Amino acid sequence: MEREIGRLTDHYILCGAGRVGRSAARELARRPAPFVIIEQNEAKAARYTADWLTVIGDATQEHRLRDVHIERARGLVAATTTDATNLYIVLTARGLNPRLKVIARASEDDAEKHLLTAGADSVVSPYHFAGQRIAQSFLRPHVVSFLDTATTHVGMDLEIDEICITPDSAFAGNTIENSRIRQDRGLIILAIKREQGMRFNPTPEDRIQPGDCLIAMGEPGQLRQLEQMASHA
Repeated sequence: MEREIGRLTDHYILCGAGRVGRSAARELARRPAPFVIIEQNEAKAARYTADWLTVIGDATQEHRLRDVHIERARGLVAATTTDATNLYIVLTARGLNPRLKVIARASEDDAEKHLLTAGADSVVSPYHFAGQRIAQSFLRPHVVSFLDTATTHVGMDLEIDEICITPDSAFAGNTIENSRIRQDRGLIILAIKREQGMRFNPTPEDRIQPGDCLIAMGEPGQLRQLEQMASHA
């Protein structure tokens, strides 16, 4: 395990193996994307060592984050059960890697602003999300069903993904129509994410620029092929 952790790069660090951390780990493993879990409770950590890279330790300590090569990581999730611990993890992680994308879990409403101030890029409240989901299931059940299909891959071979356009991409400079993404691969471009904001439902005449992220929907295999094409000329 130490050798595998030593080879990690561009990976994700999950701090906490509770329900939120486990859910994130399952989704990353399904992708698959490289990740490592830090869990302080030995009994809890032991449940996942057979399947996932897992380190026993305190994620608030600098040396433990260095052990999982935070300087080479792409992102970190502070998903312990207490807001105070997550706040300390965010502060420590941000100091060790200013370029890291940090997502934090919050239990209390007041914790969100403190976590953002500490350096979290975004904050997720499981209880707030669950309440929204319950209400939407009553009010817009078909919308919820569609989003479940596209994001959890249950019932249909359908997925929503983001495709980043590099400067040397074959799509850079082309309009959506000329890129033939829909005609050749059956993929739907739902939006284009740029620094200026999100452009929803782009027209066929909209031009794809280097640095854009295309929010596309379609079959997973076609999305993987598009992802490869988007990064090469």
